[in-house]
Amino acid sequence: MAENTTTQYFWGTGRRKTSVARVRIRDGEGQILVNKKTLHDYFPTRRHQLVAIAPLIATELLGKVDVFANIKGGGVTGHAGAFSHGVARALCRMDPSLAPILRKKGFLTRDPRVVERKKYGRHKARRSTQFSKR
Repeated sequence: MAENTTTQYFWGTGRRKTSVARVRIRDGEGQILVNKKTLHDYFPTRRHQLVAIAPLIATELLGKVDVFANIKGGGVTGHAGAFSHGVARALCRMDPSLAPILRKKGFLTRDPRVVERKKYGRHKARRSTQFSKR
């Protein structure tokens, strides 16, 4: 009879702007999939790749865990930030002793900045009509 070889996943939900990332982490060889694509295919720019994997670099777990994520809403920058936040939360579930490192570097804090709504009587959220003296 075969042994049950199920691996345990640790979940984390990350948010940034209007993006929401559901992240699963397990012990592994460093595979990272975002919406069924590799990290380099999903985030083509180096800046977004570094933002996304920053918690793994800070905890020295890059290449030691497998990360799988589903991200919805927003744009590429929001996706990278949400992925980073979700990875940090999942790492805390996996090993609570990593929390002080992640908190000190700011990975566990939800970034509250969102787009300001447009106000009536204005062109954009803050841009007013042009003033004419004469």
